Parts: sequence; C-alpha cells; structure tokens
Amino acid sequence: MSETYQNRNSSRPSYALVSAAYNEEKLIEKVIQSIVAQTVPPQKWVIVSDGSTDRTDEIVKSYAARYNFIELYRITEDHPRNFTAQVNAINAGFRKVLDLDVDFIGNLDSDITLDPTYFELLLKEFVKDPTLGLAGGAIYEEREGVFQTRGANSANSVAHGVQLFRSECLRALGGYTPFTWGGSDTHAEVRMRMLGKRVQSLPGFKAYHHRPTGKGFGFSRYQFRGGMMDYYLGTHPLFEMARLIRRIPGKPFAVGSIVRLAGFLYAYVSGQKREVSPEFMRFLRKEQMQRLLGASPTGEQSTGTAVGRS
Repeated sequence: MSETYQNRNSSRPSYALVSAAYNEEKLIEKVIQSIVAQTVPPQKWVIVSDGSTDRTDEIVKSYAARYNFIELYRITEDHPRNFTAQVNAINAGFRKVLDLDVDFIGNLDSDITLDPTYFELLLKEFVKDPTLGLAGGAIYEEREGVFQTRGANSANSVAHGVQLFRSECLRALGGYTPFTWGGSDTHAEVRMRMLGKRVQSLPGFKAYHHRPTGKGFGFSRYQFRGGMMDYYLGTHPLFEMARLIRRIPGKPFAVGSIVRLAGFLYAYVSGQKREVSPEFMRFLRKEQMQRLLGASPTGEQSTGTAVGRS
C-alpha cells in the first residue's frame, strides 16, 4: 500500500522536487531514503531517468510503489550526453510539477543526501523572509572519510543540486536555461535578483554530495570549461581574476585557478559568443564590481556549475 504524507498543519508550506538521474543505481536508493525520511516530505517528487540502462528505474519504481509522492518519468529519446542533457531532463521534470498547487519547487541532484529536518527548516526560512526567492543548503563533500564544506560555497550562491525556488519565481524563469558549458544555476540566481528577489545559501543546512564535483569530466577539463562558461555568462575580467586568485590556496592549489583562467582567456581570444542578454550581463557585472569594491567582504559571487553528468 502506498504511503501518503498527511499535512497535519494546513498552513504549512508545500513543495515539489525534481531529480535527473542517469545510471545512478549506486546512489539513487540512498538519495530516496534521504527524502522519504524528511520530517516534511514533498507533495510530489519527479525522478527523471534520462535513458538509464542500469537498475536506476527498477529502484525508483520499487519506492514509487510504496510512496505515492514519488513518480518515475523516463526519457527514451536519443540525445548527446553533454552539458545540456541534465538541464533538459530537469526542465522536463519541472513541466510536470509547475502547475501543481505547491509553494516551492526545487531541483535535487541524484547524488546528494540531506538530513531529515532539512526541508522542514528550509521552508521556515522562506516563511520568515517573503523576499527570499531562491535558497538552499551548503555542499559538503567527503574528504578522508569526513564530509567537509566545499571551498566554492558562498552565502550569495546556491549550488545547482539543491536550488529551491518559490513556485512563482520558477514560473517566471520558465525553468532553467540550457547553456553550452553549463551555468544554468548562475543564470537562475542572477535573474532572481533582477526580479528583486533574494538568493541565499544557508551554511547550517548541509547537503552531502557523494560524488566529487566534475568527477565525470576530469579536473582540468572541468575547470577549463568552467572558465569558458564564466566568459559567455558575461563575468567581468577583473572579477574573474580576483576570484581565481582567492582560490589559489585550495587544493590542488594554483592548478585549478590557472586552468580556469586559461578557459576564460581562450573564450575571449577565440571570440566565443556571449549566451546571455546585454541586460543580464550589465546587471551581473554591476553586482560583481560592487563586491570587488567592498560590498561583500569575501568578494565572492556565484561560481556557476559546469552542469553535466558529475
């Protein structure tokens, strides 16, 4: 018999989730158990299996038979396994929940688990601040057997894998915008602020990432493409330099910054096309220069994610 979550407080906000999964049999059950254990489960959770060929679908179906808020949606069309594939899969899931009567809609990567009170406490943060349009926890990655905060975490930026939107905000965006080398999360964040909404990452809300960022592409390739992404999203060159200098102390020390700068410079000298509107670029650069001039003590801005199969 399916297990149904009964909202004991009719005034409690509700939410829906979407997860894109491609051959995630090693992790998807752990992720599902994490959501099933939430003190406030989602009203609907669409898991989009993007052509999986392993046991991903079987595992999801077994839980969907027990929990009626879980739905498997399978994409069968052939398509390249590139940086836009995951975004397109998530958008397919968004289309299945955008018309639901829920207050919030979020993306959850299929390799992230959460503490049982994560969504209960996160929803309370939204209730406290009506200007908060997009929020989520901080990414923790396992190093030497211990989950530690990821160096790229920033209070001004919510990682792609845990972005939770007010429903009306996501509807205004129309979902994520796919880009050549990723950056859909950064684009969504900046557009939120262009709409007058606040974006906030909450360090006390831990999101446990079970696969190191960029693992599927190789470290250097991931960083190089990240630099290209920074360019076509319109990042100010001075801000790019300041951010990369700040990251030099992080392992593998200067290598990541040098490779990402190389990607940025390559995009510049080769005349890569900007993939955002002039209005977006002006707004982003104004934000970045304000932070460089002292509006933010960290000088940090959304790093963007070269979104693809991690």
